[in-house]
Amino acid sequence: MAAGQVLLAFAPGLGGAVVARVLIGAGDAPIFIAGNHIAARYFPPRQVPIIVQGLGLIGQLGQIASAIPVAYLLHEQGWSTTFAVLGGLGVAVAAAAFFGIRTPPTADASSPSAAPSPEPRVSLREAIWPAGVRLGFWTHWLGLIGPNTVALLWGVPFLVQGQGLEPTTASALLTVMVIANIVAGPVLGVLTGRHPLRRSWLALAIAVVAAVTWASVLLPDTPRPMWRLVVWMAVTGACGPASLIGLDFARTHGVRGRAASAVGFANIGGFAATVVSVLLVGATLQVISPAGTSEYSLDHYRVALSTLVLPWTIGIVAVIHARRRTRREMAAAGVIVPPLRDVLARRRAGRRA
Repeated sequence: MAAGQVLLAFAPGLGGAVVARVLIGAGDAPIFIAGNHIAARYFPPRQVPIIVQGLGLIGQLGQIASAIPVAYLLHEQGWSTTFAVLGGLGVAVAAAAFFGIRTPPTADASSPSAAPSPEPRVSLREAIWPAGVRLGFWTHWLGLIGPNTVALLWGVPFLVQGQGLEPTTASALLTVMVIANIVAGPVLGVLTGRHPLRRSWLALAIAVVAAVTWASVLLPDTPRPMWRLVVWMAVTGACGPASLIGLDFARTHGVRGRAASAVGFANIGGFAATVVSVLLVGATLQVISPAGTSEYSLDHYRVALSTLVLPWTIGIVAVIHARRRTRREMAAAGVIVPPLRDVLARRRAGRRA
């Protein structure tokens, strides 16, 4: 990442900038997976979801940093100085990780945090084959459709051109999404750790709430009041931590010794959904708007953003299908997940008693 940032600081043209961006992406991709794996090796299983959500929270703080001090440095010193400074910080953080992170002792195999050595005979295909790993992929897919589509490209244009807001107000609304992400992360981490057999219900419930919130913004043909846009942004932000439930599925259902490969595969889901969603919205805008224009109306955005129902539906159906297969595999291993209605009925009976 540091090499890419330094190259981007001094890239003489577009070609060099593209190479720099590839380096930044290639460096960024393994970091969260490595952090997830380290958490699984250091902490008991019930605490791992909370630690992983904490890692996601720290990542969100990077967005706040880019919105304030990095933006200030950019305006004062320009692109080259800003990205050179970021590259230097990247080298410093890499050095801190190199000297500061220690592998936990794994001699005590009975320890809940003991991590087995990778098994060479397990191929990558076998590592991602369990249904629970694919459940993780689709859960991650489902969680990042809304947040990444809004944050990476279409949020500000929709708010400015479609809702008639000032750019500064639109940027402030994106900050609401980041704050919601930070608040929701620890809560979902605790719920995931306490109710590991109901993780899919958390992800599905948040997806349904998000779909209803998006519908409340896109169905009316007039700009929405500010309070509704704030709710929309807050719910969309909460979907980000929900996507990390998918990584927890992959970690717990992956083949022993290849959990990191399973988590890495699940992590592809949300970003694959991002590519599909962002392209789908852009292609729809090009089809329904006048040729040669980059200014779109509220009606254009309503139609284009409504196409996200396609990846959303794919994600919900795939999660339900993968969950069914995962529970069959769990039942074969002796772990029975009772229907939720039975659990609720027993709790009601217990309260009456």
